[in-house]
Order: sequence, then structure tokens, then C-alpha cells
Amino acid sequence: MSTATYLAYDYPLLSMFWTMLWFFLWILWFILLFRIIVDIFRDDGMSGWAKAGWLVFVILLPFLGVLVYVIARGKNMGRREIDQARQQQQQFDDYVRETAGSGRPSSADELTKLSQLRASGHISEDEYRRAKELVLSGHGPAGAKHEPTAPAAGT
Repeated sequence: MSTATYLAYDYPLLSMFWTMLWFFLWILWFILLFRIIVDIFRDDGMSGWAKAGWLVFVILLPFLGVLVYVIARGKNMGRREIDQARQQQQQFDDYVRETAGSGRPSSADELTKLSQLRASGHISEDEYRRAKELVLSGHGPAGAKHEPTAPAAGT
């Protein structure tokens, strides 16, 4: 029998199952270790020395450190993660609201522009009055008439 055939006979299906299980648990433990390290840095309630102590404990004695951290501080790990997710969502919502809100000027901005255009003589009093009514009625901006056209660069 060849060596490859001998190894196939020597490594039964149940042994392969246990090997895969241990491999999965090993990866799961690494994920937990990195989540704990992130949680140590995320916690604003801990002092710098406490963070350093937990970090040294988790890195130097990883199995014991992870077990002790989960027992001692695991209850609030999920809460801190949810708080951070809410904070990030709030920041994103504020950014979207701010960015979307700056796309269309408010009625006060439109009226200010109309007043400036009327004062500079780009629109007449009648055009100003009609555009003002449109802005105040909420039917949209005053229209394209109130925007002065810039002269061409060569003229």
C-alpha cells in the first residue's frame, strides 16, 4: 500500500470531524480575542492603566485572560457595541440630513436673492412680486428668470 492510501485508512471520518471542530473553535477563539481587544479600547469608563492591564493580561495569558474578561466585563460588551453602532448611525443620519438640506435653499435665502436681484436691476418690480409669491406659496424657487446670466469670458 502507498503512503497516501495508508493515511486515508489511518484517518477515519470521526477524526476528521473532531479536527474540523477544533479548527472551528480555534478560529472562534481568535474572533473573540480580537473583539475583546476592541472592547478594551472602546470602553470610555476605564482608565488608561486599566486598559493597559487588561490588554497585557489578555495578550500574555490569552486563554485565561479572555475567559476572565468575558466573566468580569462581558455583560456590558454588547451594550458598548450597540451604543457605538447607534452613535455611528446618528452621525451618518446627521451627515445625510445636513448634506441633503443644503441642496435646496430655504425660502428666506430665495427671498434674499430676489431682493438683491431687484436692487441690482436684473429683474423688474413685477417679476420680483410674482417670484416672491411663488416662493411664499411653497411652489418652488422663484424660477430661472431671477438668475442673471454671466457674460461670456471673451466679451
